[in-house]
Amino acid sequence: MTVQTSPQSAELAAEYTAALEWWRDAGVDLDFADDATDWLNPVTDGAASPAKGAPAADSDPSQTGDPAAADTAQKNSVVRNDFFAGAPPQDLTTFRQWWLEAPGLDAIGPRGRIAPKGPKDAKLMILIADPEERDRDHLLSGPQGRLLSSLIAATGIAEEDVYFASALPRHTPMADIAALASEGMDTVTLHHIGLVSPQRLMVLGTGILPLIEHDVSDPETYLREINQNGRKLPILVNEGLESLMAMPRLKARFWRRWIEWTAR
Repeated sequence: MTVQTSPQSAELAAEYTAALEWWRDAGVDLDFADDATDWLNPVTDGAASPAKGAPAADSDPSQTGDPAAADTAQKNSVVRNDFFAGAPPQDLTTFRQWWLEAPGLDAIGPRGRIAPKGPKDAKLMILIADPEERDRDHLLSGPQGRLLSSLIAATGIAEEDVYFASALPRHTPMADIAALASEGMDTVTLHHIGLVSPQRLMVLGTGILPLIEHDVSDPETYLREINQNGRKLPILVNEGLESLMAMPRLKARFWRRWIEWTAR
């Protein structure tokens, strides 16, 4: 038997198909839910399940739906590391050596780390999140480094007067920098900045801000200062180099911010 379809239903079916293909091409082909599931502790036969929405008697406060309790529980559970083992490096030469060799600085170990480069008392210190993927002998040896060199040349600052540093010692995609900061990496970053003692600090990547103990609630507040060794250190915060490469319009915004920053 042949099923007859009206022109209207055929057109509607075509519209549904086109919509589904559009979402599939956009990479949205799965549905996700935020409901927590206890995979590791399933309910056994005869065990009573708690009423929906009611926390178990021994439940984790972070699972009760109370944001304040969850935040407190998370802070209390964080263990801060003393990465310097009570003896922080006292000069940049010692710091670079420590950066390359310290066994507990990251989970992988010393092999493959990339050292910072540049002079003490630099006119400008540039802090990025992590080295480029193909960096081997020195920091920013790839396309991001070439873009940064072009930007620095346009500012009129000599590259030898710039200190280049990464917040992490190796290329680390999707790093949870906020968590690393709470575990003690912020102390390392601030000590590093103190040893460089730059005239200005430019942070490329808003995700780095927890490492310098800055409030990131307002991303548009890109002109900041931090107290460094008793003095106010001017900071320019901007999108990271990867974003600047992917979205040329961000370069225009960078230059507007740079002009405003350097005019202060």
